[in-house]
Order: sequence, then structure tokens, then C-alpha cells
Amino acid sequence: MQFKKIPFRVSATRGCPLYLKDDCFVISGIAVLMDNDGARSLVTTTVIRHPADRENCSILSADLNRLVIAHERADLIPQGTYTCSGCSGTLSLEYDEHRSNEMDKFLKESEQASGLLPLLENFPFFSNIEREDLEEVVRSFRLKRCARNEIIVRQGDPGDNFYIVVSGRVSVINQTGISIAELSAGEVFGEMSLISEEHASATVQAVEDSEILYVDNREFQNILQKYPLLQRYFTRLLARRLTRANTFRSVDYVSIMTGRLEEFSPEALFQSLHASRKTGILTLSGLPEGTARFSFRQGAMIRASYGRKKGKTAFYDVLREKSGTFRFTPGLPPEDFDAPEIGYFMKLLMTGLEKADQQEQE
Repeated sequence: MQFKKIPFRVSATRGCPLYLKDDCFVISGIAVLMDNDGARSLVTTTVIRHPADRENCSILSADLNRLVIAHERADLIPQGTYTCSGCSGTLSLEYDEHRSNEMDKFLKESEQASGLLPLLENFPFFSNIEREDLEEVVRSFRLKRCARNEIIVRQGDPGDNFYIVVSGRVSVINQTGISIAELSAGEVFGEMSLISEEHASATVQAVEDSEILYVDNREFQNILQKYPLLQRYFTRLLARRLTRANTFRSVDYVSIMTGRLEEFSPEALFQSLHASRKTGILTLSGLPEGTARFSFRQGAMIRASYGRKKGKTAFYDVLREKSGTFRFTPGLPPEDFDAPEIGYFMKLLMTGLEKADQQEQE
């Protein structure tokens, strides 16, 4: 039997040691008084879903169970504000049916994370957790959907969460805007900030639409203490990342490209940067209308200027140039990490080449 789920929100706290304002609870269940050979028995089936990142409070649970008993069903509890019995502090819970859509979303996220169990149990992180505990651990995570190019973690921000990629890809970007790693399904990030208690050392950005699981620092520390095998997992992970980072420093930081347009046309140059998903700034000098600059982020063009022209017009005009010098320097300023693309690159290129052909014919 399915019982209607009732949303409660913490509307105020007065020294409560466990919960914060706007924490959410979901209650369902029924209380039935039964006669059995003259003896009366009370049977209850109250189910209370607490916030995923908060501990269970037995006092509050008892208060909510009494509410169900008093009204026989959770969905018969009147809308209003209710106060807990209190321990070292108290809190008030608000039941407002108009907020049910918001609460349903909260509930759905938790259920979605649990529904991913068959997939998640094969991920390296979860393989270090006992099978019988796996569902409980997964339910402590929240599911987040990230759009392409969305910044998930920004360098320098406090390390608040631990993340696991469920689907899609994310890019780890250093302080110069260069992608130093790409992470896909089953890979994790954010753990070093929580373990070292330092701010994020890199920016993490979605390369494509992605699904991410995350837990906050307190829940992460609880999981880490409960499952010692995870400590060895993170030690091996750190060693691999240090090796990869050192390899990157020896190769990519010196990948400055220089040359002449007489030997490498603008069309070929732009296509090369796009295809190799380069991040950096292309500077073209010695052109009839002055210097041109183009910023690329993982192969996507995000800024363009040529003389006094900007954007698409600057790009189209540079495609016509036959002589000059170019220099590509890896790296971007932080403000360009999430700058919008000028447009879909291949469409821009095809349009620009058509315009160049038309002008030559004229």
C-alpha cells in the first residue's frame, strides 16, 4: 500500500544541535487501532525521511510519529506549524501543502540516487563499501544535473562537497585555463579539498551534459571513517593524479605554436585548434587591419577581435588574410573559464569560407 507523502520544512530553530532552517522532512504512514479478542492494539507504519546530510533525532522522530497517531494518517495532519519536544534546543516544523512540489523534487532526487544502485556498485569508489551497506551510503548522496560548460567547482572556492561522475564528462582546469584532465563515469573529484581542508586547487567544468552525485563534507567524513578501505583507494588515486600532472607539465606547458600564415592558412590553423581541443589565445600579427586575437576554450572559440571588429565579423574577416605571423599561447584568464561560445565552430567556419569566396568572386 502506498501512503501519501507529507512535506515538512524547518521554519525556525532555537539552539537545535542537528538541524538548520529550511531542512526538509517527508512523512508518510498510518496508525490503526485493532481489536484482538477484546484486547486493543495500536499498529503504526510511520516512515520518516530525514535530510540526507543530517543525523537522525529520536526526539523529533517520536514527535512526528505521535502526530501520525493523533490524526490516524499522515495526510490527515492539518497544515500549520509544529514544535518539537526539545532537548538542548528546539525547532519548529511547517507543513504547507503548497510547497509539496518543492518537496517532491527533494524526495525524487534521493530516490533517483538509490535507483542508480546497479550502475554505481561497479564504480571504484563504491566497490570499497560492503554490499549490504551500499544502498544506505548511496542514499546519502544527492543527484545534480549539469549543463555543458557549467562550472561545478571553481578554483579558490571552499571545498564543500565530494563528487562522483555518473554520466557525461567533466574537465579539470588549472589556473591558466588549460584542461589537465577529463573525468568520466565512475571517476571522482573534490576529495582532496575535504581531506586537506584547503580550498579547491582547480576548476571543474562540464564538457557535456552530465549527471553528478555529491555529498557534503560531514557526510563524506562519516563514510571515510566507516569504511577504512576508502583511505587506501584515495591514496592510490592521489598517486595516479600526481603522475599524470607531472607528465602534463613536461609536455603541455611548452606547447606554444608559432608560424607564418603563408605556410599555415587561417582556415587550417583554426581547424587544428578546434580539433585538438586547445585552450589558449591565438594572436595574429602583421595583418592589414592590425592585430587579431582569438580565445579558445577546449577547442571552442569564445572571444574574437580584429582591429576594431569583434565576434563573428572579426573571425570572418581574418579567414581572408594570406600573410602575417601567428602565435598560440596556452592558458586563459579565470574570467574566460565559463564565457559563452561565439557560435558552433564548424558552422562559423563554413559561413566564413562562403563569405570569403563571395568577396573573391566580386
